[in-house]
Amino acid sequence: MSVAIENFVKAIYNNDKHDIKDTKPGNIAKKLGISNAAATDMAKKLAAKDLLNYEKYQKLQLTEKGTKMALNVVRKHRLWEAFLFKMFDMSLHDIHQEAELLEHQTSDLLAEKINEYLGHPKFDPHGDPIPNADGEITTKDTSISLAEAIEGKTYTISRLMSDDKEFFDFCAHNQIKYRNTLTVSKQFISNKMTQISVGSNTLVLNEDFTKIIYVDEN
Repeated sequence: MSVAIENFVKAIYNNDKHDIKDTKPGNIAKKLGISNAAATDMAKKLAAKDLLNYEKYQKLQLTEKGTKMALNVVRKHRLWEAFLFKMFDMSLHDIHQEAELLEHQTSDLLAEKINEYLGHPKFDPHGDPIPNADGEITTKDTSISLAEAIEGKTYTISRLMSDDKEFFDFCAHNQIKYRNTLTVSKQFISNKMTQISVGSNTLVLNEDFTKIIYVDEN
């Protein structure tokens, strides 16, 4: 399959799983940087290939075949992120950008070799689960967004759901890293802000951040 097709099904899968934006063609178009018309045309073509279900003005839904393809691409992407982070200590933004390119050039054989070399990791450095070779995610997600966290409790950072460079730069500068711990000092409900202590830092984060930082209670 072409890079464009792989990116399209992956975008639908990620939008659906992350529940940030729905999977209507317009939202997929924004994510991929293409026109609405191009996204609609692609959706119709992939529906003919039994990769997704398309209905005008409705959300796009991957078929079993489409989901399997998306998970195969996601697996390769996240394995590359884990490899690049381990080998070169690259930033979270940079490993994402490089994995976007490498995922499409990677055979199933090479993906499994990387998986074996890394010791069969369950998560990538962002905290996203890595599907196995059968396209299954075997880990159970018990995390909540920082916006939902309870005052006074300590949590482990389990996921950073973004691909924005400034977000990752901010997180790295303030010790907000996968598997680091933090304490929620205060939830400012009306203003949709959260005060946290992480390492030696005390921070107040707005909703733009607290909805994409996920944590597990200690």
